[in-house]
Amino acid sequence: MTTAAPERMPALYLSHGAPPLADDPVWPGELAAWAADLPRPKAILMVSAHWEEAPLAIGATAPVPLVYDFWGFPEHYYRVTYDAPGAPQLAAQVRGLLRGAGRPVQDVPDRGLDHGAYVPLVEMFPAADIPVLQISMPTLEPQELMAIGRRLAPLRDEGVLIVGSGFFTHNLAALRHGGAQPPTWSAEFDDWGSRALQAQDVDALLDFRHAAPAGRLAHPRTEHFAPLFVTLGAAESELGSHRSIIDGFWMGLAKRSVQFG
Repeated sequence: MTTAAPERMPALYLSHGAPPLADDPVWPGELAAWAADLPRPKAILMVSAHWEEAPLAIGATAPVPLVYDFWGFPEHYYRVTYDAPGAPQLAAQVRGLLRGAGRPVQDVPDRGLDHGAYVPLVEMFPAADIPVLQISMPTLEPQELMAIGRRLAPLRDEGVLIVGSGFFTHNLAALRHGGAQPPTWSAEFDDWGSRALQAQDVDALLDFRHAAPAGRLAHPRTEHFAPLFVTLGAAESELGSHRSIIDGFWMGLAKRSVQFG
């Protein structure tokens, strides 16, 4: 009796919102519908804007508490749980792929999923029955992150869903505006980014802070755009398959989320 090979998984970049995403009338349904259209992953590898650590760190491979890395929210947001199984086998594969390329890797076994990981996963895979592993971003340098994505790409053929989790625009300090429309800087950057992805203009994306209109205003610090480059590296051979699954704005920020493959 033979076992079918796992289906090759897409690679995703998603805008993860904040804990109140769960209360939005539209966004949770968009994420749930997206997940329903995906092949079922064997495991999920998350790269979140909210974990920067060098050398690259591998988080918990057994259930540990979530990281509630936000402040000033109502108490019920700190009671959310997501008890997905750990992914020790996936962790071993990640170590092998990255160390084999001469990249140092460390283990942080008590580091749980942060809100960049669990907030979208709660909406996409609410049963929490798929093993999840989170790894850190050891740098914000786009070329380096793409190289990491390239090394991780073979995991897709093992049924692993690679997810870069950030926010397509992210400048909380500049959101002090009164209108119902998104700020000009957010709308212009979102339009530019959508067109650059459609054109497969990786060079422009890599140089987004200079190439994009309002690039430095849309991302005064780049950690929320940076996970896109891990996704681009993991999907480099399939950039032409790009689809924007979710678009629009949430509290003025572009929630564009894309799929490759």
